[in-house]
Amino acid sequence: MAIPFLGSKPFFDDKNHAFWVLQSAGWTGYFVLRTLGGLANNMGLLFIVPTALTTATGYSLTLLMASAYRRLITLKPIITWTVSILILVLAAAVFSSIETWAHATFYRPQEMPKGIQFFGAILLDFALLAAWSALYYGINFYLLLEQQSDRVERLESQASSAQLAMLRYQLNPHFLFNTLNSISTLVLLKETQRANAMLSRLSSFLRYTLANEPEGTVSLAQEIETLKLYLDIEKMRFEERLRTEFEVDPAASEARLPSLLLQPLVENAIKYAVTPLEEGADIRIEARLTGMEPDRRLVITVTDTGPGLTDGMMRPTYSTGVGLANIRDRLAQAYGTDQRFEVQTERQEGFGVVIDIPFQTAKQRKDIA
Repeated sequence: MAIPFLGSKPFFDDKNHAFWVLQSAGWTGYFVLRTLGGLANNMGLLFIVPTALTTATGYSLTLLMASAYRRLITLKPIITWTVSILILVLAAAVFSSIETWAHATFYRPQEMPKGIQFFGAILLDFALLAAWSALYYGINFYLLLEQQSDRVERLESQASSAQLAMLRYQLNPHFLFNTLNSISTLVLLKETQRANAMLSRLSSFLRYTLANEPEGTVSLAQEIETLKLYLDIEKMRFEERLRTEFEVDPAASEARLPSLLLQPLVENAIKYAVTPLEEGADIRIEARLTGMEPDRRLVITVTDTGPGLTDGMMRPTYSTGVGLANIRDRLAQAYGTDQRFEVQTERQEGFGVVIDIPFQTAKQRKDIA
């Protein structure tokens, strides 16, 4: 993150340009202030000549110091600071010598500073060059820190995107195996029409999983349509044993949520409710809005009439391969702590989960971004 300066383009985007601007502005300010100070003390216009020479000396010396500092800043701290101090002392001595010579030659030829006067000039020039050095190192260390921070942010973003992609593409291999096995069986039974329909639905479903950005979002309406496509495939396997019901508030249809977020929940219901029961089970998906603007929430509930947590049958509450744990991770990635994923442990029958996330439309997400 660069520092903005007098315009829309960050000032330090071009470090070389920024250095020359600051260098020239700083020494021009030094020249103006020294000249005004001399004129205010009745030292006459001739005072401008040694002041200009001194300014040119300081400008040139700091260019040489910058060249040395540019190489020192990447070395070990003990080397950087030791050599920098030595350079600073040497530069202050040279600067003071030229400054005192210039004033004595052009302004007071008979009064060459000696002893305490020359030492005082060295101290003043040392303080000036030390301030310049501190500013140089301060700005460059800050820019290095910002570069490292930007690099860390990019790496974190890439890692987050990679994790979302991994979670997004985690389809249960059993689903693919069972579907392909069912298609193969239909082909052997010469039920070509059903096999073709099942293959077509599988192709559409897989195309959807690959077409959307892993870290992207879809509308609830799109998510429901894709879920119905997935369920149509499973219904061809389970027939009357798989019964589904959707109750979606029309006002919630435009809500955005991570794509394929609900598929693992339905897969979980099929695996633990429909498959083990001879009579099958009902799966119900409900979506509604709660709260008032601007803090409205989208609440999605997925329930089934299969064995519940109190029925004595082993049914995981945190992971079904890539099921519930997948959803917890994706919600945490997408919303941080501003979300709720809850397993309904107090249900008298069946199993259910609740997802509570902020209600955001495509326009709202664009405005936030």
